Amino acid sequence: NAVDPLEEAKVSIIGNFFKQGSLDALQPGQFGMVLGDKAAAKLGVGLGDKVTFVAPEVTVTPAGMFPRLKRFTVVGIFHVGAGEIDGHLALTHAQDLARLQRWQPDQVQGIRLKFADLFEAPRTALALAQTLGEGDYYARDWTRTHGNLYQAIRMEKAMIGLLLLLIVAVAAFNIISTLVMVVTDKKGDIAILRTLGATPRQIMAIFMVQGTVIGVFGTAIGAVLGCLAALNISSAIAALERLLGIKFLNADVYFIDYLPSQLMLADVLLVCGAALILSFFATLYPAWRAARTQPAEALRYE
Repeated sequence: NAVDPLEEAKVSIIGNFFKQGSLDALQPGQFGMVLGDKAAAKLGVGLGDKVTFVAPEVTVTPAGMFPRLKRFTVVGIFHVGAGEIDGHLALTHAQDLARLQRWQPDQVQGIRLKFADLFEAPRTALALAQTLGEGDYYARDWTRTHGNLYQAIRMEKAMIGLLLLLIVAVAAFNIISTLVMVVTDKKGDIAILRTLGATPRQIMAIFMVQGTVIGVFGTAIGAVLGCLAALNISSAIAALERLLGIKFLNADVYFIDYLPSQLMLADVLLVCGAALILSFFATLYPAWRAARTQPAEALRYE
């Protein structure tokens, strides 16, 4: 791909992933090239080595037809972590490739746009293509190039959310069992409170508050531990891979070779809210049983 290094930084973060060299090393007229580390390994080249580029065109001369060749110098090697990019992407300066392809000055074959909201890309790109003229221009957004990956990630996120909800539900059942045991063990105390004038509603409120407090403390501890794990999971997995000498995610098999993590407040609030709601509902049955305790029956054998 041909890029303008000054403009590329506005639409791409590839400049943050260079192992050697930098994107700024692409200077017009020097025919430099930056490429992924996997592509460099396949070609057997390193920083400062030459790579011969063969254009998909031929030059007609009196001696016959010859392919158009040009030697580029490797001025940078990057590692994004995605096998598709690291193994197949090479960038050079737009002016150098324009000279090789014999384009007009400042002629380009396409432009890239970056949106603040990535979900606006399909609609806006199509609208731009229609405005410019669909017969002469076409638009290709990320949903066409990596749409299947996005759909797979969204489905996995939904399934993981369902699994977390089931885990929280199991924990809520533990609250039920704990409170049922407390009610059974404290029947005598409950009966004494009833004889002293406590109403069933007050007894029920006592056990609901107890169960809710357990749920609040458990949710708070889980939220703190979960946030800490989400913020440090990438570095922790990388350290574990170095310690064990095992690569859990291989870029040749998966799209990326590291475990990304982004802490989202909306997801944290959703999980914590679901946990608190389930904890509250888990207190209703044990509290109802406690409220139904009959003093005479409970104190018969006391």
